Amino acid sequence: MSYYIDVDYESLNKFNEELCGDKVEVAQNDESVIIVLADGLGSGVKANILATLTSKIIATMLVNHAEISEAVETITSTLPVCREREIAYSTFSILQIFNTGDVYLVEFDNPGVLWLRRGKPMEIIKKEREVGGKRVNESRFKAEAEDMLIMISDGVVHAGIGNALNLGWQRENVIEYTKNIYRHEISCKNITKLLISACDSLYMKRPGDDTTIATIKIRNPLSVNVMIGPPLDTQKDSLVVKKFLEQEGKRVVCGGTTAQIVSRETGEEIATSFNYLNPTIPPVAKIQGIDLTTEGVVTFKKALEYAQRYVSKDSTIQDLLELNKEDGASKLAKLLLEEGTTIHFFVGSAMNPAHQANDFPFNLDIKLKLVEKMIDMLKSLKKQVVVEYF
Repeated sequence: MSYYIDVDYESLNKFNEELCGDKVEVAQNDESVIIVLADGLGSGVKANILATLTSKIIATMLVNHAEISEAVETITSTLPVCREREIAYSTFSILQIFNTGDVYLVEFDNPGVLWLRRGKPMEIIKKEREVGGKRVNESRFKAEAEDMLIMISDGVVHAGIGNALNLGWQRENVIEYTKNIYRHEISCKNITKLLISACDSLYMKRPGDDTTIATIKIRNPLSVNVMIGPPLDTQKDSLVVKKFLEQEGKRVVCGGTTAQIVSRETGEEIATSFNYLNPTIPPVAKIQGIDLTTEGVVTFKKALEYAQRYVSKDSTIQDLLELNKEDGASKLAKLLLEEGTTIHFFVGSAMNPAHQANDFPFNLDIKLKLVEKMIDMLKSLKKQVVVEYF
């Protein structure tokens, strides 16, 4: 079984600092995903540069199959040590998660990684060893589908010191909070956003330290297949629908004319609805064997707007919750952004005759551009995207 590794991360800068002294680097090869969280000593420009160097060097070396000892020795010989405090200028945590679910973890002076299985904390057995002149904690264990791993910088456990909490947000508190917000279907981005928002609140919006959360979820792959628009050659309707239905995973049909083609070719009726859950979004329909049937351009454009807010650095909890609504655009966005790991688009290149007849403002060019923008958005989330035009 080959797993899909979902990763999301977010940081808070120390109050009044333009740059964050924490840095997350993600690298991937054919067999694994490597996530490095580095925390530069202090804050500001110097911390940012040192954390960036640390994370980039380690991730690049490991993804090219170097040993951890080589990577750490390179860091040791590259970065200086603080003369006054005699400590390294950057601490780090390294997670290498193989497609098989095998996990390799190395931690150097960062708070311990959290491991959740079905929302319950799991113990990570650690062995201390010397690597490149540094004493590090090393772990190897086996993760399962839906397991979550959460990497944190020390800004998380310092949250609230001197304000809301005397001793900060201790590791046990972070674990308890994560247990409470965990749901089987919750995404990495939701966990990250909720945790970072909690830290920001404990700091009373004035973080006393750079604060970073990186959430990783081990998932079974899921393909989402989207047919949008009728084929340019009507003689290919049967061929395209047949190929579309042969795909594994979930199936989505976008557009009234497209739904009629699928209905005709499959012999399954379209069950229409007049229930406008959102007055700006046309209602969904139902076709037996199709997981989601929506109106075309208007719905897809709204789903793209949800996606743009979802991936934005300024996204809010409310932006993420939009995907849990029942209208067609929310359902489509959730399938593409959170549920699917591989997205296969079947894009018809014919102008919708209904649009031509009514001088509809959306034309073929606009539809194709919307699809292209969504593809770029999905690729930015490291989704595998396949596109076929007909």
